[in-house]
Amino acid sequence: KSMVINTRHTGFVVDDLERFINFYLGLGLKLISRKVESGEYIDKLVGLKETNLEWAKLSLPDNSVIEILKYHSHGERLNGINQFANRLGCSHLALTVQKIENVISYFLENGGSILEDFQISPDKKVKVIYCYDFEGNIIEIVEEIF
Repeated sequence: KSMVINTRHTGFVVDDLERFINFYLGLGLKLISRKVESGEYIDKLVGLKETNLEWAKLSLPDNSVIEILKYHSHGERLNGINQFANRLGCSHLALTVQKIENVISYFLENGGSILEDFQISPDKKVKVIYCYDFEGNIIEIVEEIF
């Protein structure tokens, strides 16, 4: 018997919360909640002192959730480069899309980037590409080929 019931959300710490919210709204996600948190509860949860963070939760059409967090209290952690695909920790978020070319264009028009064009999987079932959002997070975009 599985101890896991379902996926609750995938979280991203970001520098520009408003831009992230608008970026994902542009992809068709829906804003479901937003809150600023500070105090003992959040300090103990995240293991930092005097935390002041703001989060927004966005839902995808399948009701999965992305949580975007902005730490107002603990400095900027941008390195100006894309994440490496093999770095330890959260690697990427994968999204199934309808027209991969349109999504790639959306990323490029909104400050994102790509390293290579999309690939066809060896089993010929999907088109797939790693895109980088405007803060360098990897978003795997997948279009099923029917």
